[in-house]
Amino acid sequence: MAKKNTLKKSPNVHPNNKHRSGYDLDVLCIAHPSLSAYVFENNYLKKTIDFADPKAVKALNTALIKKEYNIKYWDFSDVNLCPPIPGRVEYIHYIADLLKSSKIEENISVLDIGTGASCIYPLLGHAVYHWSFVGTDINNGSLKQAQNIINKNLLQDVITLRYQKNSSHILKDIIKEEDKFAVSICNPPFYKSENEALETTIKKTKGLHKQDDSVVRNFSGTHHELWYKGGEKAFVHNYIFESSLYKNHCVWFTTLISKKDLIKGIYASLEKLGATKIKTIDMEQGNKKSRIIAWTFQTFG
Repeated sequence: MAKKNTLKKSPNVHPNNKHRSGYDLDVLCIAHPSLSAYVFENNYLKKTIDFADPKAVKALNTALIKKEYNIKYWDFSDVNLCPPIPGRVEYIHYIADLLKSSKIEENISVLDIGTGASCIYPLLGHAVYHWSFVGTDINNGSLKQAQNIINKNLLQDVITLRYQKNSSHILKDIIKEEDKFAVSICNPPFYKSENEALETTIKKTKGLHKQDDSVVRNFSGTHHELWYKGGEKAFVHNYIFESSLYKNHCVWFTTLISKKDLIKGIYASLEKLGATKIKTIDMEQGNKKSRIIAWTFQTFG
């Protein structure tokens, strides 16, 4: 007798995350029929997908965003990064907690740095909390795909996009004089180079028990999405410095941090620049641990 066709997730996630108890593949296949082609029964008579297959991963996440967040259209090039929906919405929920703790609960406008072709954070943030967004990216191709998603879901009034022409800048030439954001969010490129990204992919592929010698990123991703000169450390410190130039335009600045050993240096830089509050918010999903660093230059509460 086959077991229930549910993929289990770690319970150590935000209590508001819809995916904390797993998800039912049969139900998801109804929401997105293309997912059915990638579902199979494993040795334990349980339906699953091959998480080393980027097309299967994309089909699963497309089903999730359609089923749980009422997004009718979500498609982009297979070469672009496919974000894992449960992890991305986790960030959104913790940001909501941060804003609530600061008594910021109405007319919330969010700046999403590096929104990507999938436009994932604006889609989830609006679907769950009705926030409005400005999304930025250094790649025009990604912005065109994101705009197509926005248009097809009729979200032009709540999500707008801006092109960052200078890849050495993050907030400069993006934030306008009249802008007032409650928070900025960012999922920075984690790697210093293509080789570093490739090494991580090889390790991850082995962990997924892939049998052949090919190396394919199961969530895909292009160079501007995955690596940055100097890596995560350089990107985040650039972001921190530029945030000090726009301290009156955004209440909270935040970023995901994958490398725990960067935190001490980040705190030191923020203190030198005059941040009034700095917070570390730990996140955990399965074996993956990360954290959000949040800072403000304003005084409140």
